[in-house]
Amino acid sequence: MTIHDSHPFADPPSARDAVRALRGRLASGVTLWTATGERRPAGLTVSSVLVANGTPARLLALLDPLADLTDALKSSGRAAVTVLGDGQRQLAEVFAGAAPAPGGAFRQAEFTETDWGPVPAGAGVWAGVRLEGVAEVGWSLVATTVVEHVVVTGEDDPLIHYRGRYPRLDVEQR
Repeated sequence: MTIHDSHPFADPPSARDAVRALRGRLASGVTLWTATGERRPAGLTVSSVLVANGTPARLLALLDPLADLTDALKSSGRAAVTVLGDGQRQLAEVFAGAAPAPGGAFRQAEFTETDWGPVPAGAGVWAGVRLEGVAEVGWSLVATTVVEHVVVTGEDDPLIHYRGRYPRLDVEQR
């Protein structure tokens, strides 16, 4: 076994995509989008999310057009969006497809069924959304959703994604 001081599969600096480097330097909260499609529930870790306050409020997300979640969202027209907490790094990795999930991603934690989709049991911050529309943007689809239900009961620090990692958010106590 060889120990590397850097990622052994990383592109050399001269071949790196400047736009990816820019995006990687924008710290983002990590959300888990879940929806129940025609056959089964699907989920995807999403950090490209924007909340647009208004009447009604909207939640926008950049989604992989080939992801099972995208198909399930289009099919059902609804999704549950959970703001993951700092202690849910493994769950984020599983739903991103970056960690193994014996038995499937939804067997890696306990979930509660809602009218919008499965939500991790005990989730302190989540929203139920209805799909309003999708549009192609670059290599992604931007999903515009209408916020129909919001739960904010938790005080846990959110999981943050920055430069391919999940650093701890260092904030003063509220």
